[in-house]
Amino acid sequence: MDKKAAAPEPAERFETIRHYIAALLEEGTYTSKELAGIIKIPERDVCDHLEHLQRTLRKGGKQLAVISAACRHCGFIFKKRDRLTKPGKCPSCRSIHIQPPLFHIQQC
Repeated sequence: MDKKAAAPEPAERFETIRHYIAALLEEGTYTSKELAGIIKIPERDVCDHLEHLQRTLRKGGKQLAVISAACRHCGFIFKKRDRLTKPGKCPSCRSIHIQPPLFHIQQC
């Protein structure tokens, strides 16, 4: 068999990790943990990149849309939370079962 014919196409390259994150978020909605798994970097680094993207996307007429985290136990929604990381526990019922925030990029 011809091994060259069966070789997969190379993955699309991006200049930086932020460009890669932005490209993913323009196509779909992801949590920071999902992005970390796709890009193969720590989740904390993803959150740092998302904060930077949030500031810089405004210049291009886009914005980082955040779907707030929510408690899976009582349904409390973290609407006033400015940080992009997942909350530790619910202030209402003290449950640690929290649905992390979701991110995507939309036009202003």
